[in-house]
Amino acid sequence: MAATPLLDGPRLAPRSGGAPDSLVVLLHGYGADGRDLIDLGELWGDKLPRTAFVSPHAPEPLGIAPVGRQWFAYVERNDRERWTGVQSAHAALDAFLDAELARHRLPPGRLALVGFSQGTMMALHTGLARPVPLAGILGYSGLHAVPEGRAADIAGPVIASRPPVLLIHGDADEVIPPQALPRALASLEAAGVPVRGHLSRGLGHGIDSEGLLLGGAFLAECLPPLR
Repeated sequence: MAATPLLDGPRLAPRSGGAPDSLVVLLHGYGADGRDLIDLGELWGDKLPRTAFVSPHAPEPLGIAPVGRQWFAYVERNDRERWTGVQSAHAALDAFLDAELARHRLPPGRLALVGFSQGTMMALHTGLARPVPLAGILGYSGLHAVPEGRAADIAGPVIASRPPVLLIHGDADEVIPPQALPRALASLEAAGVPVRGHLSRGLGHGIDSEGLLLGGAFLAECLPPLR
């Protein structure tokens, strides 16, 4: 049996200095690496001054290029492939979250996940499968991977906790169509997950200033400073 890959990536200490009272883990998209999202911690530092940020590199080298990383191979881009993929990468990400919480001596309720594209798929899959609810999950330009596209199958052991979720998508996304947003909202709502969605006008596969503002406000709501 293959060993679970050990993840690592760039980190940002809390802007306020000292030990963090919360943690945000940033999960990059297909073909990027942890450096792609770590600067979000700088942008959100004013709203989350006591939060530490970490952006792990995905466990696999990109299969189609000499640089970049992937959470899982992405060839056919169908429901079966995505479902198999999030399952295959789950153990490595889950172990990383446990290690980072232990590193900072924080409880699960002081952890939020932020994903982009394939990273959103991982944030939803692993975040909802954890037995103790996280503080929240923020996803950009992604989708909710479900077995064979059957939303009814996600109930039960696949979703073990129900933290608040915010999903943001561009209505001009050329990589993951904007229809993925209402489908994700429907499947998560059917499973009892408190979820909100926002469609950004004129945005392709990316994150715009509106999405950054909404995301920062959501994270600040999920991770209020401890007294």
